Amino acid sequence: MFFTYLRRELRRRRKAALVVASGLALGIALVIVVSSVSAGMNQAQGKVLESLYGLGTDMTVTKAAPPPGEGGTVRRPRFQFDAKEEGDGEQSQDLVMVEGFEALAASTVAKVAEQDGVADAVGGLNVRVVKVDGEFRRGEFKQDSGGKTMRGGPPTGEVRGGGADFDVNSYSVYGTDVARQTLGPLTSSKITSGRTFKESETDAKVAVVDSAYAKEQKLSVGGTLTISGTKYGIIGIATADSGDAAANVYLPLAQAQTLADAKDKVTTVYVQAADSQRIDGVKDTIQKNIPGTTVTTSADLAQTVSGSLSTASDLASGVGKWLSIVVLAAAFLVAGLLTSAAVSRRVREFGTLKALGWKSRRVTGQVAGEALVNGLIGGALGIGVGLAGAWAITAFSPTLTAQLGAGGGPQSLGGGGGGGRMLAGGPGGAARESASKALDIALTAPVSLTTIGLAVALAVAGGLIAGGFGGWRASRLRPADALRRVE
Repeated sequence: MFFTYLRRELRRRRKAALVVASGLALGIALVIVVSSVSAGMNQAQGKVLESLYGLGTDMTVTKAAPPPGEGGTVRRPRFQFDAKEEGDGEQSQDLVMVEGFEALAASTVAKVAEQDGVADAVGGLNVRVVKVDGEFRRGEFKQDSGGKTMRGGPPTGEVRGGGADFDVNSYSVYGTDVARQTLGPLTSSKITSGRTFKESETDAKVAVVDSAYAKEQKLSVGGTLTISGTKYGIIGIATADSGDAAANVYLPLAQAQTLADAKDKVTTVYVQAADSQRIDGVKDTIQKNIPGTTVTTSADLAQTVSGSLSTASDLASGVGKWLSIVVLAAAFLVAGLLTSAAVSRRVREFGTLKALGWKSRRVTGQVAGEALVNGLIGGALGIGVGLAGAWAITAFSPTLTAQLGAGGGPQSLGGGGGGGRMLAGGPGGAARESASKALDIALTAPVSLTTIGLAVALAVAGGLIAGGFGGWRASRLRPADALRRVE
């Protein structure tokens, strides 16, 4: 009997059922699209983290900034040239500095790796090389016409010409643990020529160069790169997946430490969590057990993102969420009112059924069942429309721009190679230096099983809410009153 009435009512009330199902479908589809776009935003922010710190990195650990007034004296760039007595003076000097002038003890890497929830931890050293290359030109003394001199003094005249002409070339160097290359910025680049480091090259004078920097400086595999008087053989050319490399030059960690006079030091610890759902807990554990450190996750980076990615993320999490709630609430309300109105038109029918012995609970169940089927139909339509919307977003892949560190602490040092690179002037500078660039991210809208499950739950909830309205109305009918009313 239940299914007989169910089929009859769906056929007889096709328009009303379609309105209810369509309203629910719109709300559910909007929830799916907003949820999938939000998931795409999270993935985009994860790509930003990967482009800065490498694949597999869930968080980074750097030295905490000192309290205001306790930062001590920061070593500033200082160049000293030897004077030459004769001829023009050609001068060249490399200044190698740890990024941000702050570093952690290398033993911190092992401490981080021991923390609960950490799957792997690798240390790296971010270094800035500033190369000054040029010459001093001696001026010529031009005596005044007539050759007159002051009484008892030298000839009068002026020095003409001379001066100095220097070129400043600033580029970044990253010291990588060649024995553990599964984490770190180098993993975000692909070797397009030559090879990467071997595990045996822990202290070898070899280098991998970013392709853009290699093209600018006309470097190639088999050539050499001189840094602060030390020659490094170029073994590979790497191309960044994001189009902008984390560093211009990659060296074995021990060599970078030697160049920067930072023995047994690292600037960043790259951490991979054992469970991606426990990243916040792992962050708290590290900061609690290893004082003097700052832990940065992709969620933390998202707070510093500006540009269209930030705008779209705010819209998805703010406007999109509330719009979904409003549309769903409206759809549920409309479904409930239409179901209640349908019950009003079926007063004589339900009165007759009650007179024939139907219990109020059975009448309520009949109405609720019909509403639930309408909700499931709306859910099926909503899932279809939502999947289509998510597919369209992924297919067109609109490009969003993520600008990190805008208005932050990094300050341009100027120079040649790596022209857009920055020199951070404070603790954590390595992270901020890398984050000062703009990245173009293609937006996708992945739909997870959780999102589908949420859509089904909403469909059932919509049906039950509508059924509750109608069932409550039907349960209040008395057979005698119902039979006296004219439909």
